[in-house]
Amino acid sequence: MSNLKNWKELTPGAVIEEAGNAAEYVTGGWRTYRPVLDEEKCIHCLTCWISCPDTAVIVRDEKMTGFDYDHCKGCGVCADVCPKKVQAISMEQEGK
Repeated sequence: MSNLKNWKELTPGAVIEEAGNAAEYVTGGWRTYRPVLDEEKCIHCLTCWISCPDTAVIVRDEKMTGFDYDHCKGCGVCADVCPKKVQAISMEQEGK
């Protein structure tokens, strides 16, 4: 059974009533483009991690390891801030 709330259970205006509950909401289904990492090109500068508005960049042991697609909305900020000489992150249309 799903933990997703129906529209009647949401707070009016979708107001967040308590801090730190963003992890409870799966919002990745909104995106039309998704980031894709080329691990061979990545220099682990972590600029993508710092810049991601959805905290969807996964970092382990000070290295970028991928994306949390449940929370990534596909805004493309990570690909935009990836150093141009590196271009380790590209955006692809969802479903391809």
